Amino acid sequence: MPKLQIIVGSTRPGRIAKPIADWVYDRAVADGRFEVELVDIADYELPVLDEPHHPVLGKYENKHTQRWASKIREADAFVFVAPEYNYGPSVALLNAFNYLGREWTYAPVAFVSYGGIAGGLRAVQAMKQIVTTVRMMPIPDGVVLPLVMQHLQTGKFVAPASAEPAVGPMLTELLRWVGALQPLRAEGPPAPMLPPGPPPGPRP
Repeated sequence: MPKLQIIVGSTRPGRIAKPIADWVYDRAVADGRFEVELVDIADYELPVLDEPHHPVLGKYENKHTQRWASKIREADAFVFVAPEYNYGPSVALLNAFNYLGREWTYAPVAFVSYGGIAGGLRAVQAMKQIVTTVRMMPIPDGVVLPLVMQHLQTGKFVAPASAEPAVGPMLTELLRWVGALQPLRAEGPPAPMLPPGPPPGPRP
């Protein structure tokens, strides 16, 4: 059974991402086609990207990066639960994503977005362009939650009727892409093409 990780894409106090991710998790478990894990980036205490080497090299020197990479490496597919700030993704999600390279490669990703009247769609459009740079496959099927504050009751997310039917097709499409990409993911990413480093010896 392929493994699906649901990534909680916000670390703010009082965040809505966690109750929404819990809702997605429950439905993915009930669906039964994936081994499902909830992964909260807040648990990994990632500072602003502080690795000296380019992520595509996989030469992670910091313990927090190694722990994060080890967790992401376990998954076959992802759902990012993504808020929108100023027409873009949260800094916490973008930072956590930018830490890694090959761990994301050739994996399908879907988005559950939330926000005001646009439901986080502008953040998702930005993230879809970003994830393709490491050869992830962002699928078109997802869940959009506009005017999300109307769906919170005592800190719990109560999904609108329009959201419930969107989860199944999203999981179906993720599963299809897991099968299609599995050979590439097993093979691993191509060798990175980076410019040569500075010549040896003292710098001027």
